[in-house]
Amino acid sequence: MTRINFRKLVTQKEFLTILNHLEKEMGTAICIEDIDGKQLIGGINSDISAYRYPVKLSEEVIGWVIGDQKTAAIAALVSYLAQQQQDKKVVVRELLEKYEEIDLFQDLSTQVTASLDVQEIARLVIEEAKNSINSTSGAILLLDDNSGGLKILWEYGQIGTLAKPLKLGQGIIGTILQSGNGEIVNHVSTDSRFMEFQARVSSLICVPLMSKKQMIGAIVMCSETPTTYSTKDWKLLSILALQTAGAIEKALLYERSCTAAQVAQEQAQQLQRTLFELQQTQTKLIQSEKMSSLGNLVAEVAHDMNNPINYVSGNLSHIQQYTQELLGLLQLYRQHYSQPVSEIQAVLDNLELEFLIEDLNKMLSSMILGVGRMRQLALSLRNFSRLDQMEMKPVDIHEGIDSTLLIMQSRLKPKEKNLGIQVIKEYGKIPLIEGYANQLNQVFMNLIANAIDALEESMISCQWPVITGKTTDHLQIRISTAMVDSTWLKIQIADNGPGIPDSLQKRLFEPFFTTKPTGKGTGLGLSISHQIIEKHGGLLRCLSQPGEGTTFCIEIPAMQSTFKSANTDLTND
Repeated sequence: MTRINFRKLVTQKEFLTILNHLEKEMGTAICIEDIDGKQLIGGINSDISAYRYPVKLSEEVIGWVIGDQKTAAIAALVSYLAQQQQDKKVVVRELLEKYEEIDLFQDLSTQVTASLDVQEIARLVIEEAKNSINSTSGAILLLDDNSGGLKILWEYGQIGTLAKPLKLGQGIIGTILQSGNGEIVNHVSTDSRFMEFQARVSSLICVPLMSKKQMIGAIVMCSETPTTYSTKDWKLLSILALQTAGAIEKALLYERSCTAAQVAQEQAQQLQRTLFELQQTQTKLIQSEKMSSLGNLVAEVAHDMNNPINYVSGNLSHIQQYTQELLGLLQLYRQHYSQPVSEIQAVLDNLELEFLIEDLNKMLSSMILGVGRMRQLALSLRNFSRLDQMEMKPVDIHEGIDSTLLIMQSRLKPKEKNLGIQVIKEYGKIPLIEGYANQLNQVFMNLIANAIDALEESMISCQWPVITGKTTDHLQIRISTAMVDSTWLKIQIADNGPGIPDSLQKRLFEPFFTTKPTGKGTGLGLSISHQIIEKHGGLLRCLSQPGEGTTFCIEIPAMQSTFKSANTDLTND
């Protein structure tokens, strides 16, 4: 029977709200205990005669409701809620089992239908069966209609020696398959049909491969140790058998075909290679165009910003000097002409002169600070683009990261959905490295943008579990740099977002693969970043677990001569 957490059920906020309302409406006090008598909610009022009413789940007592006679209805309500909770769990479990069956069916179908090699199909099926069903050996058998022999297409373990002879109507497997039906035998040694064979297997499950109502072979899984195979194992093996039979028949027809099929297969392979090469070429073209467009735009913006910024900055110092001189002159006037004419005094009263003097200085300071920030932004944009760099030059990694962060500052600030993203920089002592600054900056831009996207998505509608206890004020991106040894540099960009499942990590660096909604990602960012780091002789890796955040780790040689030397050594070896 599916168990439920009784304590969790009765201590939920919604349940407590309903219980408090019922207590007020019924004018009574209620106490709820678990099956061991441990109090979960409320306390017994000594002034009220206490009755104990059981909370039942499928006729089994799982707790108690204590109070006066009115609380009998509460016990019935709790029993109903417990039953609903159990029913929900049962439905979820059944749905999960169905999903596993469908998922297994679809995954295997995709693999086996893509292959026209009988041996490969058999291998894929046996590997899947081995992973799904407890066994020490197994095999795919193919029936020869003329001889009645059972040929092993693929096996693991020693099923051929454990269950001889492999012939229809003979031996353990042949006897089972003679009727055309499969069978589960959990006690082979004590089964009267198989006593004469002196079997070396303890348990087995055998499912026929049926094609157009004709048996063409079988899937057999055996265990040398006592094992109790269930109907669930039978269902799983039946799903595998259904797909296997069709795939094997298709593969056998293919083997009987001639040159036309062989040519078609070669053409398909050539098309696949051409498509891959086309994707690679397209990726490189997009990368080049993207960097060129981005660099031109950034450089133009930086140039257009510089002129007015320099103009304003150059004049602000003079304005500040003139203002101080005028304020000094005004102060002298106030000292020597403390009693101005009535008309001037009226203007002074309306102006609130002291406030104006104080606020004017503050405004000038704010303007100077703002212009300084604008100059820093323009400098960061210029450093980020580096369009004039056509060959490898010394690159300041920290400057590149800081420029990228400054450009993306608007995405790190608080918004409606979160309280902002905190960036923690843990910079080590590292030298300048040889590389293309604009390309490395693009890598930093892609990785930091992905981290921001992951953190924002985790606060909206994340498809993977978010870290337990993480709230909007804990969104963090941690950037660290350090030397691995005297020649290699490590850069890590980590977020505390929802993480990435293993199934998706294998495809992260594939061109055009993205987990983002349509219109929000091209699937090229990580692929391009991976190519850029490889071009620098480095390595880009993703380290992630669902619920534990994601870290992208870059390892890159500080000097390109190190990378070239390593390649030369490998070539010579």
